[in-house]
Amino acid sequence: MINAMSADEIVAEILTGNRAILARSMTLIESTHPKHHKLAGEILDNIVPLVGKAKRIGITGVPGAGKSTLLEALGMYLIKCGLKIAIIAIDPSSSISGGSILADKTRMTTLLREHNAFIRPVPAGGHLGGTSRRTRELTFLLDAAGFDVIFIETVGVGQSEIEVADLVDFFCLVQIAGAGDELQGIKKGVMEVADLVVINKCDGDNKILAEIARAMLKNALHIVKPKYTEWQAQALTCSARDNTGIKNIWEVVELFYATMEPAGKVALLRKGQNVRWMKREIEENVITMIYNTQDIKELYGKTKASVESNQLSPRHAVETVSQYIAEKLTYDGLK
Repeated sequence: MINAMSADEIVAEILTGNRAILARSMTLIESTHPKHHKLAGEILDNIVPLVGKAKRIGITGVPGAGKSTLLEALGMYLIKCGLKIAIIAIDPSSSISGGSILADKTRMTTLLREHNAFIRPVPAGGHLGGTSRRTRELTFLLDAAGFDVIFIETVGVGQSEIEVADLVDFFCLVQIAGAGDELQGIKKGVMEVADLVVINKCDGDNKILAEIARAMLKNALHIVKPKYTEWQAQALTCSARDNTGIKNIWEVVELFYATMEPAGKVALLRKGQNVRWMKREIEENVITMIYNTQDIKELYGKTKASVESNQLSPRHAVETVSQYIAEKLTYDGLK
């Protein structure tokens, strides 16, 4: 159905809030089939000038920290405040089968029934950084569709997840007490990009540990060089299970935007993100094109066989292929 529509028609339907067309457009954007690339590009060209109103918030943390439960509690709170929310939930893909569980819809059952909520599970597809390669483009569609807040929940695989910080305005790190995460969180990397650290599961016998962890992280945040001169990252506790501390989290988010937007920092941040995204996309496309060039593909196959048979060291193999590519590019440029 969507393939029979023009980009203008599809965008018009997205703007009216047509959920079915929105979902199919997201599938089209994610498609790796060459026949979908032209229409996907046209849709994005029409969408990009229309985006910029939605708040973009990243949620990350170790597995078991309760990210999905926290997101559901926060999402329900925002809906009661009259806001429309969308969640892009990145699920890990199997390195063996390429499949993905996509289980967030089963975890957020209450939120799933809400008309003003939209949950989109997305497979990471082997993309590093806890996100999907097309995550940014999906946020554009959701922004244009009229959602007030867009959450990106990452895979939850460790320190490499800081890439999500380059997709959002506000970055929230979810931790739990008593599992060594207080010390993990103090590590540079994640802490340097976090705008808020939330200690979840502050309930029952865990309350004291959670408060101790919050105090430790609060001190650590003052040691780490801040991302912005205008904003000092904060540390809070909450219980997504008991629905406590949720309002406090959103108050910090609103304070962030109230502080950063008048100074033009959010708009500047997004411009920089788009340029870096373009650069990465070019690099990935160029690498793909190089590997698909017939003579390079053949050379790669031969050097791979030599490495597998221990006739050539991996380092020598890298130098051989790299040198050939460099000479080929120089020769083609001189023609």
